[in-house]
Amino acid sequence: MSTVLRTLRNLRRVGLKDFGHQMQNIGDTKAGTLIGVDRFGNKYYENMEEELPLRTRWVDYKTNWPEFQPDQIEPGWHAWISYMVDAPPTVDKLLQPGQRTWEIPEHRPNPTFSRAAFKTYSTTRPKLSAWTPVAAPR
Repeated sequence: MSTVLRTLRNLRRVGLKDFGHQMQNIGDTKAGTLIGVDRFGNKYYENMEEELPLRTRWVDYKTNWPEFQPDQIEPGWHAWISYMVDAPPTVDKLLQPGQRTWEIPEHRPNPTFSRAAFKTYSTTRPKLSAWTPVAAPR
């Protein structure tokens, strides 16, 4: 949570539309320089002057999902936003997508905790069976 003065200063910097968008999505206002946009449309920002340490980089997701997941960020941008590398993928050629042969060209979302998640199926009979009580007639 930021102070009222900082919130009003960021309102003046980013404008009313982006102010409302940030308050709805991240619950705080941030003003910074646009570093780049990935192929999914996510925008990456950085502000080294006013933010707290390790809170200087953030992502503005293109889609307004109820919960944002790490699979919506490309690997190169994930390395930059989590401070593993200093140069963003727009500058570093090694972090750009499509440079590695093992990379999948299309994006596949992570289906964990959804109906599409992998569930094992066993064909062996269980060694134990559940007990079902039988009530004797009176």
